[in-house]
Amino acid sequence: MTDPDFAAPAGKRALIVVDVQNDFCEGGALAVAGGAQVARDISAYLTGSHGYDLVVATRDAHIDPGAHFSDTPDYVDSWPRHCVVGTAGQELHPNLTYRDFDGVFDKGGYEAAYSGFEGENADGRGLDEFLAESGVTDVDVCGIATDYCVSATALDASMLGYVTTVLTDLTAAVAPDRLDATWEAFAASGVALGKSTDS
Repeated sequence: MTDPDFAAPAGKRALIVVDVQNDFCEGGALAVAGGAQVARDISAYLTGSHGYDLVVATRDAHIDPGAHFSDTPDYVDSWPRHCVVGTAGQELHPNLTYRDFDGVFDKGGYEAAYSGFEGENADGRGLDEFLAESGVTDVDVCGIATDYCVSATALDASMLGYVTTVLTDLTAAVAPDRLDATWEAFAASGVALGKSTDS
């Protein structure tokens, strides 16, 4: 993790809610089918005693991310303008009624930044630093989109040494018919697949 000399107390768990924003849900600039339902399902999952020591959220927060935005996007490396800072599209979706986050990490001001670990909170602290100093060893990841920002966040979490599980029923994919490659990348990196009903 961030500081090799930092000895985190074992066993703390965090949920990372990735990019559940207006522009990634139905009606948004880069809508993912099922996004609004995922927002609702995550809120239901977090109602009452959810068992996590920390719950954090990530958001795309673009200002000028260069070639990440395109008027002729290829929907692989370039995309329509989305989640621009100061617009309604950048805000968390209203179906995500849970807002008691221990931290919100904004990413991608001047770059693509798919992974939540590229984000910073209002204090300028990165997600890895925040989780490690809080004693987190295990993370569950959910949100939008399974095959892009959720995937990048989960792969980074595993690479950084967190025991990582993606709650697949609390995600929505850009290309659900092409998720095999995502599952293969998870398997190769030690990222587990789970469901909210397993917890």
